[in-house]
Amino acid sequence: MIISVANLIPRAVLVLLMVHTSIFATAAQAVDSKPLPDYVIERFGEPPVIPQGAFSNEVRGAVQTLFVDSMRSSSWGPDQTIALSVIAGSEDPRLAWLLSDLMRFVTDRELAGALANTAFKLLDIEFEQSDYWRQVTNHLMAWDIPAPPDYLSVKRAIFTAAVPGWDSIFVEGDIDWRHVSWGGVLIDDRPFDTTDDPCNCIPAADNPAVTSATQATWIKEDDIVFGVEVNGEYRAYPRRIMEVREMVNDTLGGRDLGIPYCTLCGSAQAYFTDQLPDGIDRPVLRTSGLLIRSNKVMYDISSQSVFDTFRGTAVTGPLAKRNIKLSQAGVVTATWGAWKKAHPETTVLAESLALGRDFDFRNNRDANGPIFPVGDVDPRLSVHEDIIGLLSASGKPVAFQRSKAYLALSKGEKIEIGNIRLVLDGGGIRALDREGADLGAHQAFWFAWSQFYPDTLLWPL
Repeated sequence: MIISVANLIPRAVLVLLMVHTSIFATAAQAVDSKPLPDYVIERFGEPPVIPQGAFSNEVRGAVQTLFVDSMRSSSWGPDQTIALSVIAGSEDPRLAWLLSDLMRFVTDRELAGALANTAFKLLDIEFEQSDYWRQVTNHLMAWDIPAPPDYLSVKRAIFTAAVPGWDSIFVEGDIDWRHVSWGGVLIDDRPFDTTDDPCNCIPAADNPAVTSATQATWIKEDDIVFGVEVNGEYRAYPRRIMEVREMVNDTLGGRDLGIPYCTLCGSAQAYFTDQLPDGIDRPVLRTSGLLIRSNKVMYDISSQSVFDTFRGTAVTGPLAKRNIKLSQAGVVTATWGAWKKAHPETTVLAESLALGRDFDFRNNRDANGPIFPVGDVDPRLSVHEDIIGLLSASGKPVAFQRSKAYLALSKGEKIEIGNIRLVLDGGGIRALDREGADLGAHQAFWFAWSQFYPDTLLWPL
């Protein structure tokens, strides 16, 4: 249940928060943090001084009352009002992470404003826009504000009170829980091969129906598809379908695949979900309803393990303990007309999988930049610049600016970095090694790639 507050915060309390004192501040030494890039300071300003160490008893009690008890009871009363004033007086910017988490589920505008006001004061920033939650969270991410003590436990209480299905998701692992937020949808926890079962979620497609290219008369020539080839078998995954499903568990060329599509990142990836170590069942990938820096958080319903969607690495659960990292097949982003001309033998997902919907998030909802917080963005390219990204043989992340690469390849120029060679394929771009083997590259927005691979080598050099 999403929190719904019947009793609004009295205006006298709002005034109290505006003029709060620091009588509850935790006496602690400031944290020594690494210098921030100049472009972060230019955009977000200097970060506040960060204390370290445990909270005082007063602050610990306020955290329990404000963030845990309020979500469990789905209500707000005098105890929460007092707790908010304690948080406001703590002068500890780390608590702004919990305020951000709670703000994501608060629907009452006056309460959201009070929470935002407290967060702004803790961070020493000014109100700049009406989307207070995103403004607060962007500052927290950009400044790399440390998490407060016992952060995961409190955050888990907030999120699982809203969506009980997340109980198995919020556990310790190799994931930065500060950056995880709610994407506005519920978890897809349906069993495998239940494509047609309704859910209040983004429904993954398992073992999807396909047709030949000649039968797919419903797709326009200039519609975007994600082309995948495995062992000489080709298949197109129309963006129109992937924007509805966001996850497909398929079999192609005798190999099992899990194919997530993040509408927010403009990124479709194809992970092999077979040929894993003994004792590990095929991961069945699903959308959790959560995001990490505006990238979808996927998980395996079989083991309840969470995966880093961009890297294919298990970060929590049994698969993380086994150090599972899924290898990738290349994904070529192209128009349907160009893809089927290059690969007339291709199959394509059936029209029924689109559920009668025809979204185009890239050109409307996301046209003005990321709609969820991402913090700082590497300024070498604009946030929505398309890149072709992959890892070199040495593990070095490499990104190619797609527009320039496509133009160069169309003129017959060679693009090679180390063992990586780019080629045109079906109207898109594929990355091969020197022997012609696919290297598992995919297209994505620059903001997404660069935040998961901050030390990326960017072409042109």
